[in-house]
Amino acid sequence: MEHIWDFESVFTNWRLLLIGLGNTVLLAVVCLGIGLFLGLFIGAARYSKNRLLNVPASVFVEVFRNTPALVQIMWFFFAFPIISPFRIDSFTAATLGLSLNTAAFCSEIYRAGIQSIHRGQWEAAKALGMRYGEQMRRVILPQAMRRMIPAFMNRAIELTKMTSLASVIAFGELVHQAKTISTIEFNPIETYTVVGLIFFIMIWPIAIAVRGLERRLSRHE
Repeated sequence: MEHIWDFESVFTNWRLLLIGLGNTVLLAVVCLGIGLFLGLFIGAARYSKNRLLNVPASVFVEVFRNTPALVQIMWFFFAFPIISPFRIDSFTAATLGLSLNTAAFCSEIYRAGIQSIHRGQWEAAKALGMRYGEQMRRVILPQAMRRMIPAFMNRAIELTKMTSLASVIAFGELVHQAKTISTIEFNPIETYTVVGLIFFIMIWPIAIAVRGLERRLSRHE
């Protein structure tokens, strides 16, 4: 049976798609910001020789790196309210799951970036009388960040695509809105094709920028 394409019914519901796009971008930006912030401290703790810092940070990273992000989101939405006095909505649950997952991966990027700096830089900073925090802030991180940027941009791409997982807990991001439209209009092929194109248009320029940045940094090195 030949399929009759009907994109008009998708664009008739453009407001739903626009709301979903806004929610997708909001979720990605919030989770990336939290993940980068937490990841810095977790990565520094992982690099530390102090076991009181290193062990908890390592456990955190291993748990969130080795369990599916979908399970993490669903756990925060369904299980967390049962064992705590807090009731959380779908946005908060998605934010917790994706932010902590992103923090775990970002911490490894920070750790790898810090380890890539030659030991002589640490020794030079220590010779100047700097403490560990000053060494990190004034000498190590400014050099390491240049090498971390492409990895962080790739992580931002992955996170943007992972926001679609929030649809399983009825957060109104782009995929959830597409599901609503396809249920109303009975047009899943057209709806998900449009949503796929929206994601591609949103992510492709970032991917191009990452490749260009990697080439520039490799030439600089």
